[in-house]
Amino acid sequence: MESRSFIYISLAADLLIALSKFIAAAFTGSAAMIAEGIHSIIDASSQLLLIWGVKISKKLPDKERPFGYGRELYFWSFIVSLIIFIVGGCVSFYEGYYHFQHPVFEGSPAWNYGVLLTAFLFTCISLYNVLKVFNVERGKRSFWRAIKDSKDPSTFITLLGDAGDVAGLVIAFAGIAIGRYYHNPHIDGMASMAIGVMLIIISLILVNESKSLLMGETTSRKTIRRIVALTESDGSVVKVKKHFSMYLAPEEVILQLNTVFKDDLTTHQITDAIERITKTIKKEFPRIKQIFIEPVAADGLQ
Repeated sequence: MESRSFIYISLAADLLIALSKFIAAAFTGSAAMIAEGIHSIIDASSQLLLIWGVKISKKLPDKERPFGYGRELYFWSFIVSLIIFIVGGCVSFYEGYYHFQHPVFEGSPAWNYGVLLTAFLFTCISLYNVLKVFNVERGKRSFWRAIKDSKDPSTFITLLGDAGDVAGLVIAFAGIAIGRYYHNPHIDGMASMAIGVMLIIISLILVNESKSLLMGETTSRKTIRRIVALTESDGSVVKVKKHFSMYLAPEEVILQLNTVFKDDLTTHQITDAIERITKTIKKEFPRIKQIFIEPVAADGLQ
């Protein structure tokens, strides 16, 4: 598993950026800047929840949770996706709507431009760090394919959050600059509403991906085919009839194989074969932490 230091980098950047945005908004009254400040607070809150999810997911199995706490990360990621981003999007949209209905310019736009530039630099640093981790994970897959295939929500939530930050900063800058140029404060409110819509769209993407992980995703078909091949290459096995797998955490998979063994094997020989197959699978796929191989009858084999 790659280091998740990018979460802490993103958290620090979001807190500093949020503070600077709210200071600028207080001096200028910019709706887009308020929306961006809320956006950064939402991002920081999401990082804290992800950090908590990562921490608790590493707890060892106990009597209450014999399969461990790995799915805690998926739960908190879903909460971040469902509530934090949607709330952030709705609040930003409301702020924009309010300022659209009550347009006003206050203070010098230099504050806004300075903060936006600072935020843009910090956000790009954060985005660069998470993008490095993401690119290692995705290999040669396309961006969206890698998002859908990813089993680590902390990566794609931080990635899309930072990407949303960059887009939001561009929208905020455009709203302020165009509004000032045309002396039309309505444009600032429209920019804030656009930021809110963007956050809601991001949240819908994240909700869909996080829900899928929380419900339980299987390992890849390529991995399953290799596992079946390894199992059936053992001299004691006739065929793997069924297989079931599910991610309990980004680096933890549970696997069950319903396996037909040769009829002339003793119970002891079947037990030895199960141990042998288990070691072989775990050696090639260390993320498969728990393997259950169940001997089944050969009825109905083609």
